[in-house]
Amino acid sequence: MNAKIIFEFLLDLKFNNNRNWFKENHDRYQCARSEFEQFVDSLIPEIRQIDDSINVTSAKECLFRIFRDVRFSKDKEPYKTNFGAYIAKDGRKSPYAGYYVHFEPDDSFIGGGIYMPEPSILKSIRNRIFENPEVYKNIIRNGKFNMYFPDIYGEQLKTAPKGFPKDFPDIDLLKNKHYAVAHQVSNSFWFEKNVLNAVVDIFKVQYDFNRFLNDIIMKT
Repeated sequence: MNAKIIFEFLLDLKFNNNRNWFKENHDRYQCARSEFEQFVDSLIPEIRQIDDSINVTSAKECLFRIFRDVRFSKDKEPYKTNFGAYIAKDGRKSPYAGYYVHFEPDDSFIGGGIYMPEPSILKSIRNRIFENPEVYKNIIRNGKFNMYFPDIYGEQLKTAPKGFPKDFPDIDLLKNKHYAVAHQVSNSFWFEKNVLNAVVDIFKVQYDFNRFLNDIIMKT
């Protein structure tokens, strides 16, 4: 992966986020996207060795569009300023926990899990943690996991979720709206010689977290 091509295009897009500039630089976009796509194509077989539930074989099944849906947003900038790929069973639109790569100048991260789970899945996750919190705590409080992912990503409820007792000792574990994790990486991370291996090493640490979530989803 030529990270320089991706980085420079996304940085320029950040300061020129309009359709005229994008049209004039469409060849640069295609080149940058191709570089990222090749990286994801190289990453998929590595993840499949870690997690045998992954059934995608190409980056095209995992990459998100760069075009923003601005219909209901106050922010009318037409393009995302990142490249993202979600590698999971059944691809980027899957309800399953997966592995996410987010390449964005000054705001890149490696992570995954489940962002915005469907209500039935969210309830099943909370039920499983409520019934046996020690299994979940052993995963998220593992030293190596904590090193990369000290917190569960995203918003939490302010009170106990509906249907769960407020005096449950581990009630904070049930308040998450998402069961996802993110490890921030610097711009220089993408320019490391062994960046593919570095990403794979993070996903190896994340595997038990994803497996815990996917075991629940399979039964939902």
